Amino acid sequence: MVDEKPNKYEPYEFLPIPTYEEATSSRPSSSQSYLGPEEVSHDAERQGLLTRSQPTSRDAYQRPAVESARSSLDLLPSSGASSQRSSAEALRREIQQMEVEIPEDPNGRAARFSKRITNLTHSLSSINVPFRQWLPSGQYIRARIPSVLQGFRFRPDWIIVGRIFAILLVVFIIWLFFVSDLFAVGSRRMNSRFNPEDLRAYVQGHIEADNIRQNLQDATKYDHIAGTKGSYFLATWVETAFIQAGLELVGLEKFEVYLNYPKEGGRRVAIIDPPELAWEARIEEELAYPPEFQAQQTMVFHGHSKAGNVTGPLIYANYGSKQDFQSLKDQGIDLKGSIALVRYYGSQPDRSLKIRAAEQAGAVGCIIYNDPADDGFLKGEPYPKGRYMPEDGVQRGAVGLSSWIVGDVLSPGFASLPGEPKRISKDNNPGLPNIPSIPLAWRDAKKLLQALNGHGRHIEDPNYKGGVPDVEWWTGNSRSPTVHLMNDQIEKDREGIYNVLGSITGLEQPEKSIIVGNHRDAWCFGGADPGSGTAVMLEVVRIFGELRKAGWRPLRTIQFASWDGEEYNMIGSTEHVESRIGDLRRDAFAYLNVDVAVSGTEFKAQGPIFESALYGVLGRVIDPDTNRTIREIWEEKNTSMDGLGSGSDFVAFLDLAGTSSLDMSFEGPPYPYHSCYDNFAWMDKFGDPGFQYHKAMAQIWALLILDMADRPLLPFDFNVYAREVARYVDDLEQYVKSKSADAAKVNLQPLQAAAHEFMRNAKIFEGWGTAWMNMVDDSSGFESNAMAVKRMNHNTRMGNFETNLLDVDGGLPGREQFKHIIFAPELENNYGAAYFPGVRDAVDEGEWALAQKQVGKAANMLDYAAKKLNN
Repeated sequence: MVDEKPNKYEPYEFLPIPTYEEATSSRPSSSQSYLGPEEVSHDAERQGLLTRSQPTSRDAYQRPAVESARSSLDLLPSSGASSQRSSAEALRREIQQMEVEIPEDPNGRAARFSKRITNLTHSLSSINVPFRQWLPSGQYIRARIPSVLQGFRFRPDWIIVGRIFAILLVVFIIWLFFVSDLFAVGSRRMNSRFNPEDLRAYVQGHIEADNIRQNLQDATKYDHIAGTKGSYFLATWVETAFIQAGLELVGLEKFEVYLNYPKEGGRRVAIIDPPELAWEARIEEELAYPPEFQAQQTMVFHGHSKAGNVTGPLIYANYGSKQDFQSLKDQGIDLKGSIALVRYYGSQPDRSLKIRAAEQAGAVGCIIYNDPADDGFLKGEPYPKGRYMPEDGVQRGAVGLSSWIVGDVLSPGFASLPGEPKRISKDNNPGLPNIPSIPLAWRDAKKLLQALNGHGRHIEDPNYKGGVPDVEWWTGNSRSPTVHLMNDQIEKDREGIYNVLGSITGLEQPEKSIIVGNHRDAWCFGGADPGSGTAVMLEVVRIFGELRKAGWRPLRTIQFASWDGEEYNMIGSTEHVESRIGDLRRDAFAYLNVDVAVSGTEFKAQGPIFESALYGVLGRVIDPDTNRTIREIWEEKNTSMDGLGSGSDFVAFLDLAGTSSLDMSFEGPPYPYHSCYDNFAWMDKFGDPGFQYHKAMAQIWALLILDMADRPLLPFDFNVYAREVARYVDDLEQYVKSKSADAAKVNLQPLQAAAHEFMRNAKIFEGWGTAWMNMVDDSSGFESNAMAVKRMNHNTRMGNFETNLLDVDGGLPGREQFKHIIFAPELENNYGAAYFPGVRDAVDEGEWALAQKQVGKAANMLDYAAKKLNN
């Protein structure tokens, strides 16, 4: 159990931590899925039978909608923190005054059946056929036919004849109305109870910055590394928020995964020889909050680091890239048996690949420090006077190789469910480093750098020098002072982590889902990463909960997810995907991710298929600083949306499940990333005073959710996607040429032809959507049953496109867990995107035959997926 964990993370006096039984035994029944009695019948909304307004003209028709003759949602309450939110009942009373039938059955089945029969009766009784005035009445027929037939011998039963005639007449009229698509039960009015523009205005206008600020303050009161008591308590807090918002199917999802933690006294960095230079690093940060705050802090360590106890000469290797280590080798500096000292950021942004490059160069250990030239006082005023990393600040972080294995490193390709017997070994694991490592502040690194004076080569290149003061900058060599690096740690092969899930069930296609996610675990307090995203998501959940309480439901199911274990290796989201991979490949339409919602003021997003939808949303949201729309700012900068690489929870959805994914954030200059100084006080004073950018992110996120879940046609843009894929092929061609003179051995013509075919099919496919919108316009907002089926099939083809790009039976050679033929993390930069990764990986290794084979596979799969759009 989580509560029995032998780590140092204990509950605080001011914040009692419940046991698992205490937290779960009191879970309200509202965590179960149901359609409440206050909600209007599904078919009533779909069929437009509740609408009292006149059909709209083409100019007035709101294309994105399958909603409303209601003029507004103004009856819904203000979203202030003190709001009683009683408007849902008021809105239901208004609906009752409009004679809207509210079903007693939770699923609304009886009510829908009764309503259909009632509507059938009213429809038949109110039929007004143009030539009806010239038709003989039943009484006239019964009076005249007997006299006409007096000469005949037989005497028919005229009551039976009349009944038969009436039945035939009714059947004919019903048939007439069905084939003409004018029968109410046979068509769908695209305007129902909720006007789509009113929905957007309500969602955008009722998000409160003060609520988000309070959410962040609550979420950052204590450290919450994955697998600890703090993380579990925060999971139950988020679960409660989901339940209070009125989400359905709310609950915790548990997995048991490999995690490591630091030990008291188990980490050491010290100069042990020569004796006159003997010194030991402090390692830990100072207290980020005053002692009276009683906030326990995370110890300094690397997640998924290798345990070890090593010594060796110290050698400085700049940013720790392969090129940096090669430069040392070219200068005659041998790293075999050394302790490598490198700095964060720079030419190798990924800390795990710094360690791997050091290992490949011959080092037995690696120290990574924060240099003030990259994120400290040389950039600006450090915390607590400014936004930058202070002298004692340390960037924690995971050092697992997520470009090789994502999720639990002991269960690649299958979920680490409780009791799962299958595991692979930690030894020689492709997802784990093979040498120990530890992070340091520049306060400690300064002593190490000064100890290198006179050893190796004096550094003249300014790009190779850092910004630590009072350092002469030497490389070091095999005769450098000897450093002791120790990393003795707690390792848990099966530690519990908990995702929190909650849903709003869709009306039209409840099996299809739009998934909305943010991770919850943090390396310390998590003010920006990930607390800003968590705080924003909880406000978005509250807003959608208000809509649901008023009777609104989307066309497709919305699932909200708070992931655990992201910081280690995107574990919670990956295990979730692997546990239901079939369902997601079939039914998940989109995944919308926000990790760090706000660390600055520049909006960025990745995921080209969402470009048009996002541009529409950005045109509604105002940038707080400039008072211009964010779309205007993007267009002025000619901003485009790149593909997704790695570094957050979209990886498993896109690369394993084939779910179209989007990642968004407001970014800025460096901040105290992954340190305990990334906390509420930093955000409140420097990150986003007033929380206006948090509010803007909540608006963007909520509006996109509405578009993805409630537009009749999914707002994907395949013309943009096809254009970007063609660009990826051009980039690949340049990449291959830059690698070797043997690049001519790789013929990319099949891939170029497939990209062209994709562009052709995308144009045809998007044309159908335009034709559908014109048809609905011309029908004054009505959609026939047949057209509705075609529209839903059109949406399903969009959802299947990304899935059809998965090499399900194979995967990338050497890292088969990744299935997508267009996107995967770069092997040499876990954060970057490698377009057509199978080809790139083979080219990097000089495997030209394999590269050509991967070209053929990618071309065939892209061609197949493109043609499936229209066939």
